[in-house]
Amino acid sequence: MSRGILTADALDGEVLLPDDPGYDDARRVWNAMIDRRPRLIVRCASVADVRAAVRAAREHGLEIGVRCGGHSVIGLPVADGAMMIDLTPLATVRVDPAARRARVQGGALLGALDVAAQEHGLATTAGNVSHTGVGGLTLGGGMGWLARRFGLACDNVVSFELVTADGEVVRATADENPELFWGLRGGGGNFGIVTDFEFRLHPVGTRALSVELDFPVSEAAGVLSRWRDLSATAPRAATYAATVLGGIATVGFVWVGDPDEGRRHARALQGLGRPAAERIVELSYLALQRREDDVEGYTQRRYWKGHCFDELPDAALEALLEHDPAVAGGLQAYGGAIADVDDDATAFGHRGAAFEYVAAARWMDPAEDAERMSRARKSAARLAPFAAGVYVNALGDEGAEGVAMAYPRAKLARLTALKDVWDPGNVFHLNHNIPPAG
Repeated sequence: MSRGILTADALDGEVLLPDDPGYDDARRVWNAMIDRRPRLIVRCASVADVRAAVRAAREHGLEIGVRCGGHSVIGLPVADGAMMIDLTPLATVRVDPAARRARVQGGALLGALDVAAQEHGLATTAGNVSHTGVGGLTLGGGMGWLARRFGLACDNVVSFELVTADGEVVRATADENPELFWGLRGGGGNFGIVTDFEFRLHPVGTRALSVELDFPVSEAAGVLSRWRDLSATAPRAATYAATVLGGIATVGFVWVGDPDEGRRHARALQGLGRPAAERIVELSYLALQRREDDVEGYTQRRYWKGHCFDELPDAALEALLEHDPAVAGGLQAYGGAIADVDDDATAFGHRGAAFEYVAAARWMDPAEDAERMSRARKSAARLAPFAAGVYVNALGDEGAEGVAMAYPRAKLARLTALKDVWDPGNVFHLNHNIPPAG
């Protein structure tokens, strides 16, 4: 018995207490600023383990945090004195290449899904960092390099298996629990713990092309304007991206598919001006998906603020170029298949966005925490007057105000009604929380 809370020998997985070997590794998440100590960590190796953990937490009055990839920038899965339900042992990915379907357990990382699907030249929209959890990314919407071609990650989900706040198991599809299916596609982890996803896969081949042009910030205003205009008419295989950091503005795009077609499209960027540096790199799709995996991984301290833009006027680009040089200001284009989906079809809140923006800071020294966070906030504040909201997966410490920016009012009301049905006690509140009306 784990101190009266959960019988470890009855689980397929294990229970870790603060003095146990492996406890500190299990509570460590991507943002090194997070140093909290759950009362216990339940490493679930089966759906039965998840059900038992939820029921035990409720019986003993413990908060529940749910951990997969651990990429929440404010460490939502980890809370002092809580039960952390660790899904990472539930990480199997099964691909049916004939049906173009993938079954993905709730603890799997994006890299595992990519590897399994790419064995057959298939893929689905799956973020930009391979050690992100499939669950967290998908439940918030799921932006990635394939989104303009095939929609967000959540648009490609066929079914969810969910453990509810009562510890029961339900299925959500377009025909079974359809309102829950709607809410799980963009509404975050508010309604239960997803233990299985079924995704559509698409034939994309195995190759990609990255195009990046560097310009001094002092010369980049016109460059960014022309880059923005090119993005509006770009083929769906191209996802335009830009970053301003350290006095350099980098603009370009990522192309998934035939690299020769991508090179032909790259000619359109010749009108941007003469870059200080140019990188046109052919790489495998798997290498593309891993290239932003930070080599220092979980050792860095992190903070970010995000916006969505329906339009990106020149004044917004000028504000971006005034960014703090120590804060990365990134833009990634939406449109294409993201906007094709009817706005009412899913809970995701910003289908009409033209670009997503994130101001991201990372550092090593804890003594710099307050300063670095302040600099990121100030950089993001420069662009706030142009924003139309925020992508829920880019939220940090904004709380209820941030949730209100992530969802239009009508969607938030519908999500609240769904919360009333599936989690009226707000058992699942260590997330970007949508509280029940009661």
